[in-house]
Amino acid sequence: MSSLQISQGSFRLSDTRTLTLDQLHIKSGESWAFVGANGSGKSALARALANELTLLKGQRHSDFSNTVRISFEQLQKLVCDEWQRNNTDMLSPDEDDTGRTTAEIIQEEINDAARCEQLAAQFGITALLSRRFKYLSTGETRKTLLCRALMPQPDLLILDEPFDGLDVNSRAQLAAMLAELSQFGYTLVMVLNRFDEIPEFVQRVGVLADCILTNQGPREQVMADALVAQLAHSENLAGLMLPETEDPAQVTHLPTDRPLIVLRDGVVSYNDRPILHRLSWQVNPGEHWQIVGPNGAGKSTLLSLVTGDHPQGYSNDLTLFGRRRGSGETIWDIKRHIGYVSSSLHLDYRVSASLRNVILSGFFDSIGIYQAVSDRQQQLTSQWLALLGLNTQADAPFHSLSWGQQRLALIARALVKHPALLILDEPLQGLDPINRQLVRRFVDVLIQQGSTQLLFVSHHAEDAPLCITHRLTFVPEEDGYRYQQDILTVAP
Repeated sequence: MSSLQISQGSFRLSDTRTLTLDQLHIKSGESWAFVGANGSGKSALARALANELTLLKGQRHSDFSNTVRISFEQLQKLVCDEWQRNNTDMLSPDEDDTGRTTAEIIQEEINDAARCEQLAAQFGITALLSRRFKYLSTGETRKTLLCRALMPQPDLLILDEPFDGLDVNSRAQLAAMLAELSQFGYTLVMVLNRFDEIPEFVQRVGVLADCILTNQGPREQVMADALVAQLAHSENLAGLMLPETEDPAQVTHLPTDRPLIVLRDGVVSYNDRPILHRLSWQVNPGEHWQIVGPNGAGKSTLLSLVTGDHPQGYSNDLTLFGRRRGSGETIWDIKRHIGYVSSSLHLDYRVSASLRNVILSGFFDSIGIYQAVSDRQQQLTSQWLALLGLNTQADAPFHSLSWGQQRLALIARALVKHPALLILDEPLQGLDPINRQLVRRFVDVLIQQGSTQLLFVSHHAEDAPLCITHRLTFVPEEDGYRYQQDILTVAP
């Protein structure tokens, strides 16, 4: 029987940091989930198990012959590579888009059309096999990456955050397939931020803190310990207050007698394929909207119209902050009212910057700092760093932080100016339960303290802050979607 054993293991992360695994024994056919706070070393553990980290001391022995690891970072790189392969914005009229299809991505290392089609059918992406990979939604790219990982039939499959970015149905489908793989004898290791995402079939759980495997054992025992820690932390959030805005006396207040957003019969299409089709939607003063729907439904496209980033905003009957789009306003006239977080912004924030400067850039709606920073802005940024528990890493390079720490910094960047409209597109991806709870609390306190309104997109219904008053749902219908709008009962 194959197994992976680590004894007194110390793995190199950098010149000053190591990952410590005193004892770990993963047996063939077992299913594991490792959970921990952002920056605790979960992704490093996945790399250590895949034999991708230098072992400084101790022993590591594995009988597994075909180990496959997949992660968020691999997916990011794959998407970036495809866009860089052929920038479609620069194509001439008679030049073809040479981006690879989903089927080509799945079969990049193993060319087996029959197995590719079998896996695509299991994941429900058969219709996507001929589509260009770079045009897929977040959830669709995740399923593609998983199909690719299963092509060589691994005997040890390591999944780093497999559920992030997937809607409810896709998560359930993936969990069911992983359960089936486990029943067939596959050895599965999952690295997760969410305790509640640990599938029912998982037998054993490990918890990491400060790059040390602090706890491991049967699922029920370890989960009980972790839930106690979460409960204790939630009690500490009761009196939370956020730092002030830069100049409370000069906060921009939008008119309270007209809607923030009005979209009439909105239409967005790519290559004659409708993404939004005749959506009429209005956000009135005091309303806070949750936007829900499957991957690829057009939620992020709708938000890009509101932020002013989508070119088809000019061809629609769209009014933002009391001004009709195309009436002479600049992109900065729109953005000065908005705080924004999304996976695409996270991907686009590629400049070399410190953690402090990333948060500071929220005062200027820029990626990077290109003008003088005031003492007041520095002071407020320090307060945000302390609130996030990242003040000791203020001058660290942004990209040296863990994925979850980077996402927390971008959320703080969106909140620093107390915007009139806060747009959060899947903001909690990559965050552990404690930090997700913290962000929801930040948002609710911000709403209570001022006049900010919220647009919140998440596949997890439980992620929505308490302040949500309305919901816009993209409901699948025949070849497209219908748009359901509901008024919600707000929690006291």
